[in-house]
Amino acid sequence: MKSMFMLVTFFLLNFYVPEKNDNTTSIPICHTPVTANAMSALAGDPAFQMLHEVPLPFHYQGEGETVSFETPDGQKASGFFLKSPKKSNKWLLVYQEWWGLNDHIKQESAKLHKDLGDVNVLAVDMYDGKVGTTREEAGKLVQSASKERLAAIQKGAIGYAGKDAKIASIGWCFGGMLSLQSAILEQDKSVGCVMYYGSPEKDVEKLKTLKTDVLGIFGSQDQGISPEVVAQFEKDMKTAGKSVTIKMYDAVHGFANPSNPKHDPVATADAYKLSLDYLKKKFN
Repeated sequence: MKSMFMLVTFFLLNFYVPEKNDNTTSIPICHTPVTANAMSALAGDPAFQMLHEVPLPFHYQGEGETVSFETPDGQKASGFFLKSPKKSNKWLLVYQEWWGLNDHIKQESAKLHKDLGDVNVLAVDMYDGKVGTTREEAGKLVQSASKERLAAIQKGAIGYAGKDAKIASIGWCFGGMLSLQSAILEQDKSVGCVMYYGSPEKDVEKLKTLKTDVLGIFGSQDQGISPEVVAQFEKDMKTAGKSVTIKMYDAVHGFANPSNPKHDPVATADAYKLSLDYLKKKFN
Protein backbone atom coordinates (compact mmCIF):
# COMPACT_ATOMS: atom_id res chain seq x y z
CA MET A 1 0.00 0.00 0.00
CA LYS A 2 2.81 2.33 0.88
CA SER A 3 4.53 1.63 -2.43
CA MET A 4 1.29 2.35 -4.28
CA PHE A 5 0.97 5.76 -2.54
CA MET A 6 4.52 6.64 -3.44
CA LEU A 7 3.88 5.71 -7.07
CA VAL A 8 0.80 7.96 -7.28
CA THR A 9 2.67 10.84 -5.63
CA PHE A 10 5.53 10.48 -8.11
CA PHE A 11 3.10 10.60 -11.04
CA LEU A 12 1.35 13.75 -9.79
CA LEU A 13 4.57 15.60 -9.14
CA ASN A 14 6.18 14.78 -12.46
CA PHE A 15 3.42 14.52 -15.04
CA TYR A 16 0.53 16.70 -13.93
CA VAL A 17 0.23 19.91 -15.95
CA PRO A 18 -1.90 22.69 -14.39
CA GLU A 19 -4.78 23.98 -16.50
CA LYS A 20 -3.92 27.16 -18.41
CA ASN A 21 -5.72 30.39 -17.62
CA ASP A 22 -7.88 31.34 -20.63
CA ASN A 23 -7.67 35.01 -19.60
CA THR A 24 -4.05 35.39 -20.71
CA THR A 25 -3.41 38.08 -23.34
CA SER A 26 -1.82 37.06 -26.62
CA ILE A 27 1.14 39.05 -27.92
CA PRO A 28 0.83 40.38 -31.49
CA ILE A 29 3.55 39.44 -33.97
CA CYS A 30 4.48 42.97 -35.08
CA HIS A 31 2.67 45.66 -33.15
CA THR A 32 -0.70 46.46 -31.70
CA PRO A 33 -3.42 48.25 -33.70
CA VAL A 34 -2.63 51.37 -31.68
CA THR A 35 0.80 51.65 -33.26
CA ALA A 36 -0.06 50.27 -36.69
CA ASN A 37 0.18 52.61 -39.66
CA ALA A 38 -2.75 53.05 -42.05
CA MET A 39 -1.42 50.51 -44.55
CA SER A 40 -0.47 47.74 -42.11
CA ALA A 41 -3.59 45.67 -42.71
CA LEU A 42 -3.35 46.02 -46.49
CA ALA A 43 0.35 45.13 -46.48
CA GLY A 44 -0.36 41.83 -44.76
CA ASP A 45 -3.00 40.84 -47.30
CA PRO A 46 -1.55 38.38 -49.87
CA ALA A 47 -3.99 39.73 -52.50
CA PHE A 48 -2.64 43.26 -52.01
CA GLN A 49 0.94 41.99 -52.06
CA MET A 50 0.30 40.39 -55.44
CA LEU A 51 -0.66 43.79 -56.88
CA HIS A 52 3.01 44.73 -56.65
CA GLU A 53 5.35 43.38 -59.29
CA VAL A 54 8.86 42.79 -58.00
CA PRO A 55 11.14 45.69 -59.10
CA LEU A 56 13.52 45.01 -61.94
CA PRO A 57 17.23 45.17 -60.96
CA PHE A 58 18.65 48.67 -61.15
CA HIS A 59 21.69 50.52 -59.80
CA TYR A 60 21.57 54.32 -59.55
CA GLN A 61 24.75 56.17 -60.49
CA GLY A 62 24.47 59.91 -60.23
CA GLU A 63 24.49 62.92 -57.96
CA GLY A 64 23.22 62.93 -54.40
CA GLU A 65 24.45 62.05 -50.94
CA THR A 66 23.21 60.34 -47.80
CA VAL A 67 22.48 62.69 -44.91
CA SER A 68 21.35 62.03 -41.36
CA PHE A 69 19.23 64.07 -38.97
CA GLU A 70 17.85 63.92 -35.46
CA THR A 71 14.30 62.71 -34.80
CA PRO A 72 12.12 63.79 -31.86
CA ASP A 73 12.06 60.25 -30.43
CA GLY A 74 15.75 60.54 -29.55
CA GLN A 75 16.98 58.55 -32.52
CA LYS A 76 18.43 59.43 -35.92
CA ALA A 77 17.10 59.02 -39.45
CA SER A 78 18.58 59.45 -42.90
CA GLY A 79 17.74 60.32 -46.47
CA PHE A 80 19.09 60.75 -49.98
CA PHE A 81 19.76 64.45 -50.53
CA LEU A 82 20.13 66.51 -53.69
CA LYS A 83 20.96 70.13 -52.91
CA SER A 84 19.64 73.06 -54.91
CA PRO A 85 22.27 74.56 -57.29
CA LYS A 86 21.76 77.86 -55.49
CA LYS A 87 20.71 78.70 -51.96
CA SER A 88 17.02 78.00 -51.59
CA ASN A 89 14.38 77.54 -48.91
CA LYS A 90 12.29 75.40 -51.28
CA TRP A 91 12.17 71.72 -50.34
CA LEU A 92 10.61 68.63 -51.87
CA LEU A 93 10.28 65.63 -49.56
CA VAL A 94 10.13 62.41 -51.56
CA TYR A 95 8.50 59.35 -50.01
CA GLN A 96 9.38 55.83 -51.09
CA GLU A 97 7.15 53.04 -52.33
CA TRP A 98 6.62 50.12 -49.95
CA TRP A 99 9.91 48.58 -51.15
CA GLY A 100 11.96 51.22 -49.33
CA LEU A 101 14.46 53.87 -50.38
CA ASN A 102 15.89 51.90 -53.28
CA ASP A 103 17.79 53.09 -56.35
CA HIS A 104 14.59 53.57 -58.34
CA ILE A 105 13.46 56.21 -55.83
CA LYS A 106 16.88 57.84 -55.94
CA GLN A 107 16.65 58.07 -59.72
CA GLU A 108 13.17 59.58 -59.57
CA SER A 109 14.38 62.08 -56.96
CA ALA A 110 17.26 63.09 -59.25
CA LYS A 111 14.84 63.59 -62.13
CA LEU A 112 12.60 65.82 -60.02
CA HIS A 113 15.63 67.73 -58.76
CA LYS A 114 16.77 68.43 -62.32
CA ASP A 115 13.32 69.44 -63.60
CA LEU A 116 12.35 71.64 -60.63
CA GLY A 117 15.52 73.73 -60.65
CA ASP A 118 16.28 75.62 -57.44
CA VAL A 119 14.65 73.12 -55.08
CA ASN A 120 16.32 70.97 -52.43
CA VAL A 121 15.15 67.37 -52.78
CA LEU A 122 15.26 64.94 -49.87
CA ALA A 123 14.15 61.33 -50.34
CA VAL A 124 13.38 60.26 -46.79
CA ASP A 125 14.37 56.77 -45.63
CA MET A 126 11.27 55.57 -43.78
CA TYR A 127 12.62 52.08 -43.00
CA ASP A 128 15.85 53.10 -41.27
CA GLY A 129 18.08 51.54 -43.93
CA LYS A 130 16.02 48.48 -44.79
CA VAL A 131 14.91 47.71 -48.36
CA GLY A 132 12.54 44.98 -49.50
CA THR A 133 13.30 42.99 -52.65
CA THR A 134 10.30 40.62 -52.51
CA ARG A 135 6.59 41.20 -51.90
CA GLU A 136 6.81 39.37 -48.60
CA GLU A 137 9.75 41.46 -47.39
CA ALA A 138 8.02 44.70 -48.38
CA GLY A 139 4.82 43.65 -46.66
CA LYS A 140 6.68 42.91 -43.44
CA LEU A 141 8.52 46.23 -43.61
CA VAL A 142 5.24 48.13 -43.88
CA GLN A 143 3.72 46.14 -41.04
CA SER A 144 6.72 46.67 -38.76
CA ALA A 145 6.82 50.44 -39.36
CA SER A 146 4.93 51.91 -36.42
CA LYS A 147 3.06 55.14 -37.01
CA GLU A 148 5.00 56.71 -34.13
CA ARG A 149 8.37 56.02 -35.74
CA LEU A 150 7.13 57.08 -39.17
CA ALA A 151 5.88 60.38 -37.75
CA ALA A 152 9.17 60.90 -35.89
CA ILE A 153 11.17 60.39 -39.09
CA GLN A 154 8.93 62.81 -40.97
CA LYS A 155 9.19 65.43 -38.23
CA GLY A 156 12.96 65.02 -38.31
CA ALA A 157 13.02 65.56 -42.08
CA ILE A 158 10.80 68.63 -41.77
CA GLY A 159 13.12 70.00 -39.10
CA TYR A 160 16.15 69.28 -41.27
CA ALA A 161 14.65 71.50 -43.99
CA GLY A 162 14.75 74.43 -41.56
CA LYS A 163 12.32 76.82 -39.92
CA ASP A 164 11.90 79.00 -43.03
CA ALA A 165 11.45 76.11 -45.46
CA LYS A 166 8.63 75.97 -47.99
CA ILE A 167 7.90 72.26 -48.31
CA ALA A 168 6.03 70.15 -50.84
CA SER A 169 5.84 66.37 -50.76
CA ILE A 170 5.41 63.54 -53.23
CA GLY A 171 5.18 59.78 -52.83
CA TRP A 172 3.97 56.54 -54.38
CA CYS A 173 2.00 53.65 -52.87
CA PHE A 174 3.09 53.54 -49.19
CA GLY A 175 4.78 56.85 -49.94
CA GLY A 176 1.53 58.29 -51.27
CA MET A 177 0.04 57.79 -47.83
CA LEU A 178 3.17 59.28 -46.25
CA SER A 179 3.09 62.31 -48.57
CA LEU A 180 -0.35 63.25 -47.27
CA GLN A 181 0.70 62.63 -43.66
CA SER A 182 3.79 64.77 -44.26
CA ALA A 183 1.65 67.67 -45.50
CA ILE A 184 -0.43 67.43 -42.33
CA LEU A 185 2.71 67.52 -40.16
CA GLU A 186 4.35 70.35 -42.12
CA GLN A 187 1.56 72.76 -41.19
CA ASP A 188 2.44 76.36 -42.22
CA LYS A 189 5.56 75.16 -44.07
CA SER A 190 3.43 73.11 -46.44
CA VAL A 191 2.92 74.47 -49.97
CA GLY A 192 1.91 71.33 -51.88
CA CYS A 193 1.19 67.61 -51.76
CA VAL A 194 1.21 64.95 -54.47
CA MET A 195 0.10 61.45 -53.60
CA TYR A 196 0.22 58.53 -56.02
CA TYR A 197 -2.18 55.66 -55.20
CA GLY A 198 -1.61 55.87 -51.45
CA SER A 199 -4.03 55.15 -48.62
CA PRO A 200 -5.87 58.41 -47.80
CA GLU A 201 -6.30 59.85 -44.32
CA LYS A 202 -9.79 58.93 -43.11
CA ASP A 203 -9.93 61.24 -40.09
CA VAL A 204 -11.73 64.38 -41.26
CA GLU A 205 -10.51 66.31 -38.23
CA LYS A 206 -6.90 65.69 -39.29
CA LEU A 207 -7.69 66.68 -42.86
CA LYS A 208 -9.04 69.98 -41.54
CA THR A 209 -5.52 70.86 -40.35
CA LEU A 210 -4.06 70.74 -43.89
CA LYS A 211 -2.57 74.04 -45.05
CA THR A 212 -2.38 73.05 -48.71
CA ASP A 213 -4.47 71.47 -51.43
CA VAL A 214 -3.71 67.93 -52.62
CA LEU A 215 -3.10 66.38 -56.02
CA GLY A 216 -4.16 62.74 -55.96
CA ILE A 217 -3.16 60.34 -58.74
CA PHE A 218 -4.81 56.93 -58.87
CA GLY A 219 -5.56 53.96 -61.14
CA SER A 220 -9.10 52.81 -61.91
CA GLN A 221 -7.89 49.18 -62.02
CA ASP A 222 -6.28 49.44 -58.58
CA GLN A 223 -7.75 46.71 -56.38
CA GLY A 224 -5.99 48.00 -53.26
CA ILE A 225 -6.69 51.74 -53.27
CA SER A 226 -9.90 51.32 -55.23
CA PRO A 227 -11.98 54.02 -56.97
CA GLU A 228 -14.46 53.67 -54.08
CA VAL A 229 -11.71 54.52 -51.58
CA VAL A 230 -10.73 57.52 -53.70
CA ALA A 231 -14.35 58.71 -53.93
CA GLN A 232 -14.64 58.60 -50.13
CA PHE A 233 -11.41 60.60 -49.85
CA GLU A 234 -12.90 63.28 -52.11
CA LYS A 235 -15.99 63.42 -49.89
CA ASP A 236 -13.89 63.64 -46.73
CA MET A 237 -11.77 66.45 -48.16
CA LYS A 238 -14.92 68.36 -49.09
CA THR A 239 -16.31 67.85 -45.59
CA ALA A 240 -13.00 69.15 -44.19
CA GLY A 241 -13.26 72.23 -46.40
CA LYS A 242 -10.08 71.34 -48.29
CA SER A 243 -9.31 71.23 -51.99
CA VAL A 244 -8.25 68.04 -53.78
CA THR A 245 -7.70 67.36 -57.46
CA ILE A 246 -8.09 63.73 -58.46
CA LYS A 247 -6.63 62.32 -61.66
CA MET A 248 -7.79 58.77 -62.37
CA TYR A 249 -5.94 56.75 -65.00
CA ASP A 250 -7.12 53.51 -66.59
CA ALA A 251 -4.21 51.69 -64.99
CA VAL A 252 -3.19 49.29 -62.23
CA HIS A 253 -1.66 49.93 -58.82
CA GLY A 254 1.98 51.01 -59.22
CA PHE A 255 1.53 51.97 -62.86
CA ALA A 256 4.04 54.84 -62.59
CA ASN A 257 6.93 52.64 -61.47
CA PRO A 258 9.23 52.05 -64.50
CA SER A 259 10.51 48.85 -62.86
CA ASN A 260 6.97 47.43 -62.73
CA PRO A 261 6.37 44.96 -65.58
CA LYS A 262 2.83 46.42 -65.73
CA HIS A 263 4.22 49.94 -65.99
CA ASP A 264 2.07 52.26 -68.13
CA PRO A 265 4.52 54.69 -69.81
CA VAL A 266 1.80 56.89 -71.35
CA ALA A 267 -0.07 57.36 -68.07
CA THR A 268 3.23 57.80 -66.23
CA ALA A 269 4.39 60.57 -68.54
CA ASP A 270 1.09 62.39 -68.25
CA ALA A 271 1.01 62.02 -64.45
CA TYR A 272 4.61 63.24 -64.17
CA LYS A 273 3.86 66.35 -66.25
CA LEU A 274 0.77 67.00 -64.13
CA SER A 275 2.81 66.63 -60.93
CA LEU A 276 5.70 68.75 -62.19
CA ASP A 277 3.41 71.58 -63.31
CA TYR A 278 1.66 71.45 -59.94
CA LEU A 279 4.92 71.58 -57.98
CA LYS A 280 6.40 74.37 -60.07
CA LYS A 281 3.36 76.53 -59.40
CA LYS A 282 3.63 75.82 -55.69
CA PHE A 283 7.29 76.85 -55.56
CA ASN A 284 6.84 80.07 -57.55
